[in-house]
Formats: sequence, C-alpha cells, structure tokens
Amino acid sequence: MSYSHIIKERIKSGELTSTLLDIYADESLIEYQIKRYVGAIEEYERLFEENDGLQTKIFSAPGRVEIGGNHTDHQHGEVLAAAINLDAIAITSKTDDGMIRIISEGVGESIADVNNLKQEDNETGSMSALVKGVLLGLKQRGYNIGGFNAYVTSDVNIGSGLSSSAAFEVLICTIISHLYNDDKIDSITTAIISQYAENKFFGKPCGLMDQMACSVGNLVHVDFADVNNPVVEKVDFDLNSYGYSLCITDTKGSHANLTDEYAAVPDEMKKIASYFNKEVLAGISFEDIINNIRELREKYGDRAVLRAIHFITENNRVKDEVTALKNKDIDTFLNTVEKSGDSSFKYLQNVYVNSDVTHQNVSIGLAASDVILSDGSGVARVHGGGFAGTIQAFVKNERVKDYSKEMDEIFGDGSCRILKIRKYGGINVINEKGYYNGAG
Repeated sequence: MSYSHIIKERIKSGELTSTLLDIYADESLIEYQIKRYVGAIEEYERLFEENDGLQTKIFSAPGRVEIGGNHTDHQHGEVLAAAINLDAIAITSKTDDGMIRIISEGVGESIADVNNLKQEDNETGSMSALVKGVLLGLKQRGYNIGGFNAYVTSDVNIGSGLSSSAAFEVLICTIISHLYNDDKIDSITTAIISQYAENKFFGKPCGLMDQMACSVGNLVHVDFADVNNPVVEKVDFDLNSYGYSLCITDTKGSHANLTDEYAAVPDEMKKIASYFNKEVLAGISFEDIINNIRELREKYGDRAVLRAIHFITENNRVKDEVTALKNKDIDTFLNTVEKSGDSSFKYLQNVYVNSDVTHQNVSIGLAASDVILSDGSGVARVHGGGFAGTIQAFVKNERVKDYSKEMDEIFGDGSCRILKIRKYGGINVINEKGYYNGAG
C-alpha cells in the first residue's frame, strides 16, 4: 500500500483535522478541506502512481491580502499585508532523474529539467516560466535543486487579486527547500527568489509584497527601504475580537492581459523619481513634488505626478495603520484604510482601465459598498494591484451576512468570501509520517 493512500485514509478518518484547523483557522472549512485534500491525493495517485513509493508529501502556500501600501513596495516603501486561508497545495514525490513534472488543476502541465533552465521565448507568462525562474534563482544562490512530481490544486484563483502566482512561486520554493535543502531556505529568501521568477521569467514587474506575505505568513509589516534586506515585523491583531470581519469580493474582472497597466504604475513613479536623480520614490517628500510640480507636470504628465503623491501619502498611512493596530485603536485603523482606498481611486487611479471605461467592476463594487456600509458598519477599498479583480471590506460582524448577500446579488453567488488570516507561509503540511510537525 502506498503512503499516499495511507495519508488519504488518515485525512478521511478525521485524524488530521486538528492540523487542518490550525492551518485554515476556520472550523466551517474543515469538511471542504478534507474533501479537497482527498480529491487531490486521488488525482495525484492517478497521474503518478508508478512513482509514489514512500516519499509522498503535501505542501501548501497561501494567497495574500494587502491591507495597506497599495503599490508602494516597488518604490521601496512600506506595506501591511497578511497571508490568508486560501492556498495552493501540492501532492509531491521526490524523483532522482532531475526532471520536474507538475500538473496543475485548470492550468495544465509543466515539465522542467534542472540541468537546462534556459527560458524559451514562448514561456513568458506561463507556469513553466515561474518554475524555471524559481529553480534558477535558487541555483544562483547556491541551493540544491532536483526533480519531483507534483499535482497542484489552488483555491487562490488566477486573476482574483489574491496573488495566485506568488502562492505558486512560494509553493515551488518550499518544495525544493524541504526535498533538497533540509528546510534551510528562509521565508525572506523564498520571497526574493519568487519575485525574481515573476519579474525575470514570467514578465510581470511586481514588487516584493505579494511574495513576502505568502512566504512569511500572519499579518506582516514590511519596510522595503533596503530591498535586499527588507525589515519584516509580524503584527498581532485579532480582527474578530473587535467585532469585524475581513470580506473579499471578486468583482469578476480578470487581471489577465493587464500587464501593461501594472507596468505603467512603477514606470510613471520612477519617471518622477528620476527628476530627483533617484531610481525610486522612497525618500522624496510631498514638498519636493509641490516645489517642482510645474516642471514635473510638463515633463511627465499629470497622472505620473498624482501617482507619486499617492505613494508618498500611502507610505505614511501604512505607518499610521501599524501604530493603530499596536495601540488596539480600531477606529483609527479603519479610518486610515478608508483613506487608502480614496487615494488609490483618485490619485493612483488603479480602479478601472482608462482604455475601457465601459467596464468598471471594481468601481461598481466600491460604490455599492459605500452605500451598504454608509451607516458606519464598515469600510471598503480596492484590493491588490487593482484595475480588475477584488475589493476588500472590513465589516461589522452583525452586518457581514447582509453585505455578503448584496455583493453576491451584484457579482454572482459566492463572489464575497469571508477570510481568516493564516499564521503560516509556505509549509510542509503532511509528509510520509502523516503529519506536519509545526501544525499537527
């Protein structure tokens, strides 16, 4: 009998329920997670039965929510983000042939040879690009790499704004860390390598926030002033104890094919920075902008100036949010979240695409949220990269049901999800012994 079958039976029996509850932090999800894990193992057995042996392991990496710091990371600013209880999981077995074979539900198959990590022209934007990018990033830093088979399934949906690509990158790095490096690749290194894969191989010029939140876990405050040595601070905060829930609504506008829109944000910010002989906006003040605003507008355009103003003020808001959380001041925290959303809409201008003003899913979601929560029962803001995807709302517990119902009426059943903050980043969930030491 294979170990994958043994693990499957232990999950089905409820023996590992405490492990799943520790990871996913929501008792109402346990039945779903048991069914999900069992289904993933069965698909893995169908695909890789002949390679199973005694090495079956299960890995997980979470999606993330951005709470503060909208488009600040790529300018060496500060962010407040959290890992969430949606994740990508991989049923995995080590191989000795140097080949990596990944079959991902709904995405397809990726095959990589650890001895040939050259990126082909047609791989940009693909799963294969991310895999090769992570492997090369690890190899360049002196880590061991090797082969494995994996079946991957994820409920961090592509295009949802919850960092599906970062979750996948961190997942691959976590697998390699465990199988070939005795779990010695730390979470910050994992995040940096994952960003390298997305920037250089996948072709998306993202900052480091997504990968850092997915890799570190919990609620984290990150200062990217020195991007090679970011300062990471975990922030203790139990939202439920203040009577609020975190709601993420998928407005059904995909992030796919919006790379140019995302790329324009750091590009325009860096143009403003170049005026001051800097590569990024970190260290430039509002007064610097105002004192030179005529020439900046003439040289780079008004939107670039507005986006620079957003960065400067948003960076300060992150500090205010962290201080409020440490002081257990929920009112100041929520007020600052609302200001962050206003700035993203008005100055950063990442709520809809200017080339297609007839489709404004995020704008509709925010407008509806303003009306529904106008009695002071919560605040909402654009979430993540913007332009499409999701909105975020902090809603009083007694109003969550009403808010969720209204969002589902607009965007379809199941569009609004109530999320929990997950304390783990990338982890080995269950190994051949049938448990995860850190969560079982």
